[in-house]
Formats: sequence, structure tokens, C-alpha cells
Amino acid sequence: MRTGLALAAILMSSTAALAQDVLVESEQADFTIETVATGLEFPWSMAFLPSGEVLVSERDGRLRVVTEAGLREAEVTGLPDDLVSVRQGGLLGLELHPQFESNRLVYFAYAAGTESANHTALARGRINEDLTALENVETIFRVNFDKERGFHFGGRVHFLGDGTVLLSLGDGGMHRNESQNLDNHIGTMVRLNDDGSVPFDNPFVSTRGAQPEIYSYGHRNVQGLDIHPETGEIWTHEHGARGGDEINRIEPGLNYGWPQVTYGINYDGTPVTDATEGEGYEEPNWYWTPSIAPSGLTIYEGDAFPQWQGDMFVGALAGAMLLRYEMHNGAFISEEELLTDLGHRIRDVQTGPDGLIYILTDDAEDRLLRLTPVIN
Repeated sequence: MRTGLALAAILMSSTAALAQDVLVESEQADFTIETVATGLEFPWSMAFLPSGEVLVSERDGRLRVVTEAGLREAEVTGLPDDLVSVRQGGLLGLELHPQFESNRLVYFAYAAGTESANHTALARGRINEDLTALENVETIFRVNFDKERGFHFGGRVHFLGDGTVLLSLGDGGMHRNESQNLDNHIGTMVRLNDDGSVPFDNPFVSTRGAQPEIYSYGHRNVQGLDIHPETGEIWTHEHGARGGDEINRIEPGLNYGWPQVTYGINYDGTPVTDATEGEGYEEPNWYWTPSIAPSGLTIYEGDAFPQWQGDMFVGALAGAMLLRYEMHNGAFISEEELLTDLGHRIRDVQTGPDGLIYILTDDAEDRLLRLTPVIN
């Protein structure tokens, strides 16, 4: 692996918007790391508003607004009453409706229920003009399986070009075998119309006993999701156990194998299975052993870094770095480690509307960062 090298010390600034600049040399494009906002508590996802602000979800159940001046103190009100913050669950993925400028709809995934009986849900609400409240909030989808502990919620949300929305889900931690069971939503990707109804062309609509929302299955815990800007392909990554994290290209109706096939092992060192591949199971396009705990994924599309067009960026929690992959015709041809000197877990990475790359670090006192190109 080729690793980006931090070349300059942190230069502290008195402004909240740019609290530090760090110069980093990459193989293809040098950049600086700028701090956009501080004071976030376990941030999980972000959504860029047309007016320039950034919505940020905090796992413990808060929706925040970042402006040019930094993090606004007041939270956005109106989240559902059944939102529960439990271990890995809370307020999770954010996404704006494709027609946000006319309908102001914000979609969000969250953990619903109680500490001892919880599931992933998807809701939507209209954010008011001054960004202080969500109004007319409705939950449009719920996983039909309550689990006992707060693990593996999935939670990434993404609209497709046809106006349908994808929601990634997890296996619940203790219910891995349910990932192969189509009569519940555990360990699947689901595809919905924007009102929560089922698209007529979902792959299991006519399969007896299957949940019609399911788009793909056999997943452990998908926490990275993006659409290739040129091909329209759906790309995800998911957590393995002890090793076996995967990047997958998702196609409707396919089985991605968990827990029947995997490159990972159990946390106690025992095997999950002896098989890494098998008939009827899709092999990963990329996998990591040992685990990096991937979270957040963007396929770069922007003018700020022309050298990175079409490259995939993956955040790492256990790895505490940002990974860049060059891709060609769906194949991975190079890997570069970036931000290894940052010393922070990375929860989310997205391409902003300005063509810059934005990163959420993951801790009780953490930040929204952006990568800005160095102009030579």
C-alpha cells in the first residue's frame, strides 16, 4: 500500500470555519485538510443543503446544522419519539429527496424501539426554512424483526436515478443466519419508493414468503453506499467480523453470502465457516483482512480534483485512515492510504456540491473536515 505523507504541522486559526490546515502529499493530488466544524458528538452522516449549510446526524439522537461560521448550537427538533440511542444505534444515515428544493424532504435512518427490542427504520420530514425543525415527520419503513441488543443497524440511505431509495441494513449482530432468510429484512438492502411503498420491479415482489422490499441479501452490516456517477452501478462496503470486510457491486436479487461464505473469522478466533466462496453467492470485488472497519463511501465526481475522477474513497474506523482506490471497468487497480497521521476514526466520507471531499471523524468531540486541492 502507498501511504500519503503529512508534510506540514497543524497551523491553528482563530476562526471556527478553518480551525486547522494540514498539507498532505498524495500520489495524484496534493491537498490541505481544513476543519469546517468542531464540537460534534459521534457524528454519523451528512447532507448538503442547496443553501450551503450541512445537516449532520449525531448517533446519540441529534440532528445538527453546520453553517459557514461552524456548528450551530441549537439542535433541529422533530425527530421521532421512538428513536433509541443504544450502542451502535441512534440517528444514522441522512439523504435529501431529489426534489428537495421544492418539497424540503429530509430522509433519515434511525434505531427505533427500546434497548431490548429494536430495529432499523426509515423516516422523512420537511425541514423548515430556518432549519430549526422537522415537520410532518412520518416513518415510512421498519425492519420487521426486533433484536435484543444494539448492534449492526446498517443505516446508509441513497436515492437512485429512478427516484427510488435504498436503505442498507445489518444482521443485528446475534442473528447472522437471518441474513439468508427472505421472510425478514435482517442482513439485506431494501429498495422503496419515496413514500415507502414497494417498487413493482423489486426482485422478490412475486416470491412467496419473501419481503417485497428486499433488493439484495446475505449482508453483515453495510455502512458504505454510493452510486457510480457514470455507470449508475450501486457500490457498497460492509463490516466483516474479524477480517472479511467487503466491497461489493450490488445487483438486484443477488445473495452476497454472509454468513455462509466469508474471509473473516469470529472475534474469538473460531471460524465462521470454512468457505470463502460457493455456488449462488457473489464474491466481493475487494476484501480486507485484517479488518479496517469501513464506514462511509464516495465515488468522486467533481472538478476540484480532476485526477481523482471516478476514484472510490472509503473511511476506516479501526484503520483510522482514508483509502483511495483507482477503478477501471469495475476493477480495483491501485490503493492509497491517506490521513494516516490524523489519528481519528473516520465515520463518513462524501463529495460535496463544491467538488471538495468532506469527512466526519468519529468520537465524543469530533469534527467535520474537508479536503481542498493545493493549486500549484
